[in-house]
Amino acid sequence: MAPGLDFFKSSETTEVPVVQVCPDPEPESHGTSVVPQVVTPKPGVYYNPRLDPKNFLEGEFSFDAATRLRQMLARPGIVVAPGICDGISARCALEAGFDCLYQSGAATTASRLGMPDLAIATLNDFVQSAQMVCSLSPSTPVIADADTGFGGTAMVARTVYQYIRAGVAGMHIEDQVQTKRCGHLMGKQVVSREEFVTRIRAAVIARDSFPGNSNFVIIGRTDSAQVLGMEEAVFRLKLAADAGADVCFIEGVKSAELLTSTVEALKPKPVLVNVISGGLTPSFTTKEAEAFGAKIIIFSLVSCVAAVHGIRAAMHSLKKTGTDFSSAKGMDPKAFFDVMGLQDVVSLDAKAGGSSFDVV
Repeated sequence: MAPGLDFFKSSETTEVPVVQVCPDPEPESHGTSVVPQVVTPKPGVYYNPRLDPKNFLEGEFSFDAATRLRQMLARPGIVVAPGICDGISARCALEAGFDCLYQSGAATTASRLGMPDLAIATLNDFVQSAQMVCSLSPSTPVIADADTGFGGTAMVARTVYQYIRAGVAGMHIEDQVQTKRCGHLMGKQVVSREEFVTRIRAAVIARDSFPGNSNFVIIGRTDSAQVLGMEEAVFRLKLAADAGADVCFIEGVKSAELLTSTVEALKPKPVLVNVISGGLTPSFTTKEAEAFGAKIIIFSLVSCVAAVHGIRAAMHSLKKTGTDFSSAKGMDPKAFFDVMGLQDVVSLDAKAGGSSFDVV
């Protein structure tokens, strides 16, 4: 049996109780606590004891980004990941103190290609962006959009391998057709349940067969709520969880009540909610999302929408006044490069015995 297939429980195997971790049904106000719960896996359900959440409850946070993300998921508190679109937005998010980042597919397509999120960007676009972002703070988990996996099972596996090599901590893969679109646009189409599960299983097998026991996190996303209804969406996520998805992501959940009921239906799997101002999902705050039971909240377009507003205003001001003085707001070149890590580079050069940047 291939290495990645070892953890799919055979229907002929004797069922043995295993320990998994699920949220306390009555979480404290400061975050969701976790307690061990003994469950019996159903035949055909994925279970890898190495990745059991209980293994990530204690100890110092790892310098490995994927392991750190699993630690964050296993411990109390919601994981907040702002969407970043390039190196500048990633630097700003890190400067603000965020301990997890989200590489949005829409933001990546917009920043790299200047195009809308309509299945235009390729795997190479996403990987190249991820390599740059992950290199800025290698221990900070980056969750990356993987769209549909960019093809069949072989491409899904290739996506997982390339993301792991790039330093990505986890990715979400969805059930839209290959000619996909942003999850908050209308007219979406989804593949069959069977094809969705095949994508999830291919991602899990690829992760588990990656040399060195990767802790890469697989997030199953469904866009079927707007196409087939919430009941079907929850059912698909249950199938994804059984196939090995570590986290469930329901796109376009339209109310607090629906988010709460989804979290309840999918326990003990953690649930990710995507908030886009003006999108299908209400503008939940991080505290509200945590109170509703979500474990991860992402703000996909926070950086690129802000960039459009800021850059547009600067360009109009320059066109009108003939100067960039007002839009610069007193930030000189050195102050800008400080945000981009100038002092780290200067310090490295000095420690290595160089003198190239004694004066900058």
